[in-house]
Amino acid sequence: MIRLRLPGVRQEWSTEDLIGSWTLVGEDWRLVGNKSGATRGLGFSLLLKFFELGGRFPTGPEELPAAAVAYMADQVKVDPALLDTYRWSGSTIEYHRAQVRDAFGFRESSRSDEDKLGSWLATEVCPVELRDEQLLQALLVRCRAERIEPPGRIDRIIGSARTTFEKRFCDRTVSRLSELSIDRLNNGRDWCGSVG
Repeated sequence: MIRLRLPGVRQEWSTEDLIGSWTLVGEDWRLVGNKSGATRGLGFSLLLKFFELGGRFPTGPEELPAAAVAYMADQVKVDPALLDTYRWSGSTIEYHRAQVRDAFGFRESSRSDEDKLGSWLATEVCPVELRDEQLLQALLVRCRAERIEPPGRIDRIIGSARTTFEKRFCDRTVSRLSELSIDRLNNGRDWCGSVG
C-alpha cells in the first residue's frame, strides 16, 4: 500500500494571514501562561495553533511554517532557534497534546473509532470514491466533525475500508449472476459460449 501523507498546514503565509491564524488570543494565553521554560511556551503555542488550523498535530518541527515559528517566538518572547530543543516525544509533549485536545473538545482516537471510521468509509465513501487522497480527506473531515484526533493508522483504515467495499461489491455482483453465467465463468467460457 502507498504511504499516505497527511495534508499539512501551508508553508507560505502573508503577514495578514499569519496574524489572523497564528496570533495567540484570549484562552490561548491562559493555556500558554502555565508553561515554564522558553521551549515549552513556544512548542506548546505552535502545537495549539497547528491543531486549530489542521485538526491534528504536526509530526515534527519540519511541518511548522518557518514564518509561523518566528511569529510565535516573537509573541512568547523567545528565540525561535529554541524550538530545536523542544522534545517531540515523551511526557511533556503528551501532556501538551492532551491540553490542546481538551481545549478544543477533542479526544484521542481509540481502536473502536478506527473500526467505525473504516466501516463508515467502506459503506458511505468507497461506493463513490476509491482514490486514496479523497478517502484520506473524507476521513479527516469525519474525525474533525466527531472531534476525534485522527488515528495514527490511517493507511490501514483506508486499505481495510477499500478491501471491505470491494469484497461486498464482488459478493453482490456474484449473487446477481444466473447459474448459467456462473457455470460459464467457472468453465472458462466467454459469454457467447465458445471456449476461451
